[in-house]
Amino acid sequence: MLTTTLILGLVLGGTYALLALGLTLQYGIARIMNLAYGELTLVAAFVVVFLFLGMGLSPLLALPLVAAGGYGAGWLLYQVMMRPLVARSGGGGRLEVDSILATFGLLFLIQGVLLLVFGANFTSISYLDRGVSVLGVSVALNRLIAFGICVAVGAALVVALRTTRWGLIMRAVALTPGSAPLVGIDVNRVARQGFALGAALAAVAGASISMYQTFSATAGVVFTMKALVIVIMGGVGNVRGALVAGFGLGLIETFVATAIDPGLTLAATYGIFLLVLLWRPQGLFGAPGR
Repeated sequence: MLTTTLILGLVLGGTYALLALGLTLQYGIARIMNLAYGELTLVAAFVVVFLFLGMGLSPLLALPLVAAGGYGAGWLLYQVMMRPLVARSGGGGRLEVDSILATFGLLFLIQGVLLLVFGANFTSISYLDRGVSVLGVSVALNRLIAFGICVAVGAALVVALRTTRWGLIMRAVALTPGSAPLVGIDVNRVARQGFALGAALAAVAGASISMYQTFSATAGVVFTMKALVIVIMGGVGNVRGALVAGFGLGLIETFVATAIDPGLTLAATYGIFLLVLLWRPQGLFGAPGR
């Protein structure tokens, strides 16, 4: 029982961690709270389903395509919609409020388009849906692939942020956006890259989710809230914290669903979120006072 909960919880947590990475970058680097993040994830999931059912393209082969499309969409969205908000805010806290209001409207716009194109029915595909034994526990192969994608992407992102000049610049903008221009860093360009990369990660998460989950055009808000809970629990802008919090949330939800009642998973999630918010508002891995 314990082994089953542990393995299934880690697999679920991998999806959550991958889902939260993009929002971590968008909020931590660009200072934009994107409430339409879940809708971007859904767009990628529906595109993967369309390519699989309509063109016979494997989700794994479609993944780099939707990732590139997500990056381009994020770049365009920042240029057209977010950059005017950044310019108007003058580098103050007004940007967070404006971005929340703007992306709240974008949420319903994307949701309406998805409903118009794909309808309100639940969607799913059968891709590599066969059991694989892991330490005596049968786990669907598509879930293991999604877990592997999360581990690979998360590890690559952590290494890049820690060991490359690009990562150093990203971290500098995330920590001290006001001082970054003093050393020749183009904050707007870095913020645009961070936002676009966050959209690409949302697309990768959507592609992974489409492999094994059932979803609908109105499910984006659930993905957004899960990602937001993980980002705040792990510490705003902290990639390592998002990964750990994502895996932790998956373990908690799996334990509650198997040992107590599946209907209490959301209650447990937000209960823990409130405890973290009251006890350690900077997040489990955030710096005090940030």
